[in-house]
Amino acid sequence: MGYNEEVDMGLKDKAENKVENLKGQGKESAGKATGDESLEAEGKADQTSSKVKDAGEHVKDAAKDVKDGITP
Repeated sequence: MGYNEEVDMGLKDKAENKVENLKGQGKESAGKATGDESLEAEGKADQTSSKVKDAGEHVKDAAKDVKDGITP
């Protein structure tokens, strides 16, 4: 995989994570507004999943930065 493909995949993954987080926020808000604890919990779970995936993206970015710093 070339550099541009890696960058594109990273940006795509980050965008998908952001969308998942926003959907989770919407579900949580809707659940709170309607008293639907299940929907609220599902929204919180979506947000947590998004944050875990986003943390993985940060780790990949850091590893790439280290690799780029070592490789001439």
